[in-house]
Amino acid sequence: MDYTRIEYTGAVLAPDYPVRTDRLLLRPLRRDDFEDYHAMNSHPLVARYLYREPRDREATRAQLTERMRFTRIEKEGDRLSPAIVLRETGRLIGQCTLLYTSAEHGQGEIGYLVDPKYHRQGYATETARELLRLGFEGLKLHRIAGRCDARNIGSAGVLAATGMRKEAHLVQNAFYKGEWTDELVYAMLATEWYARTR
Repeated sequence: MDYTRIEYTGAVLAPDYPVRTDRLLLRPLRRDDFEDYHAMNSHPLVARYLYREPRDREATRAQLTERMRFTRIEKEGDRLSPAIVLRETGRLIGQCTLLYTSAEHGQGEIGYLVDPKYHRQGYATETARELLRLGFEGLKLHRIAGRCDARNIGSAGVLAATGMRKEAHLVQNAFYKGEWTDELVYAMLATEWYARTR
């Protein structure tokens, strides 16, 4: 295959769950994930750089119910939102997203949340790499981006560690929790992915 020119085909992505990495399983969220999912979503450090406050139990339950449905991608606007689970223990430690943002241009975006108890252990990077693989090899995307608050050094480090390149530093582009904030944009092309992995 000529990886210098990857043609976007508009593929459907229906992963064979659980998706396995060295230490993790990515699988659909379930109702019995609620306590671990709520512990993460109600934590102030998790909400610090998000466009929301820590969630109460009712808001967590509503989001969990919604995201349990996000298990396959068939059209623009669809997303995967699997749980991040430790293979060794079966414990939910986070949740991630692969969003199909443009059919015309073959674009996607990744995101991830990891419970602070499991920060600085490489789990977010391991997850982000697998999301890139799913997007490029499964959905046949042309470009995948990741965005974060510029103050979120940890998240920026995760995106850089995957090999994504920093494309933009948007200055005061969002009024966020009472203040203007900057945003970083990282991205990778399919050609770059295949050059790194083949």
